[in-house]
Amino acid sequence: MRTSALTASVSALLLGIAAAVQAQPAPAAKPFVEREVARFEEPWAMTFLPDGRLLVSEKAGRLLVVDTKTGGRTEIAGVPKVAYGGQGGFSDVVLHPRFAENGWVYLSFAEPGEGDTAGAAVARARLDLDGNALEDLQVIWRQFPKVAGQGHYGHRIAFDRDGMLWITSSERQKFDPAQDMGSNLGKIVRLRDDGSVPPDNPFAGQGDIAAQVWSLGHRNMLGIAFDGDGRLWVHEMGPKGGDELNLIEKGANYGYPIVSEGDHYDGRPIPDHSTRPQYRAPVVSWTPVISPAGFVIYSGDRYPGWTGSGLIGGLSSQSLVRVAFDGDRAREAERYDMGTRIREVEQGPDGTIWLLEDGTRGAQGRLFRLEPRP
Repeated sequence: MRTSALTASVSALLLGIAAAVQAQPAPAAKPFVEREVARFEEPWAMTFLPDGRLLVSEKAGRLLVVDTKTGGRTEIAGVPKVAYGGQGGFSDVVLHPRFAENGWVYLSFAEPGEGDTAGAAVARARLDLDGNALEDLQVIWRQFPKVAGQGHYGHRIAFDRDGMLWITSSERQKFDPAQDMGSNLGKIVRLRDDGSVPPDNPFAGQGDIAAQVWSLGHRNMLGIAFDGDGRLWVHEMGPKGGDELNLIEKGANYGYPIVSEGDHYDGRPIPDHSTRPQYRAPVVSWTPVISPAGFVIYSGDRYPGWTGSGLIGGLSSQSLVRVAFDGDRAREAERYDMGTRIREVEQGPDGTIWLLEDGTRGAQGRLFRLEPRP
């Protein structure tokens, strides 16, 4: 009996392992060739300037203008002091939709607080490309409260077609604040471009902090993008399993940490979304995880079949993941093995896709251009 039970247990374990392996899609043949353009120290984000050059942020606190033809770079002065360490530092960089007129650039970073605390912040400044400096810098939003620890800032930034500013504010590995409307941790925030709160936000009458919030119950959100029809998609890292791609809706609660498609790292289970239908379930979830970072919904035509697709960088999965959309539905369509951790994905003015390699594992982070195969 003991031998039979042991054999059955081993067989079940092997079947479980086989199922887990089969759940991971085979890498797709790449329709592109990677061309290295430059190297950076811990790069985190990038955005294109109107003249075709790139702004690249480095986590320790540098902002660089990069010539995409030669890889040459110039440092921009006036970057705010950052709380550098762990997942904290200088992060996203995004241009105002009317940058050509007003020169505003928006930056997110981990801002030092009292004692050993820190919190995400978003600032805007005028970018003087002649003087290579940021001017009139002002912080227009802060995470509340600042807490101890160096994880889960989120602080990705995007603008919608109406010029509203959207910020992913992760829960700083503190769990419960994601459900606390007295905190803006674990929330998606919607503001005007000057940081003021629009009166049509869903919780506008519930206090200054709650008024910022568009949706709640999120964990660690490192990608935000609008599709061609104006729908907002955000991906977030799950705990142990359960990375998510969510369609974001006004006032919706996505359930973390009450529900998740993953479990706690110490093995404690978290109920699945299906057990609590009052919480919004992800449109796509990944177990094993892809560790999503960076996100763009592709509007170009240089890669066959990619127009309208989401492109997500994978950290632990060392991949570029293509997601196909059908209205409010989505699915993973292809996964490309990149052989390295991908931190950021961006679309160039001519439709070329650019990637930043994550530089936090003891190596420089490379900037790649993906040249379509003939």
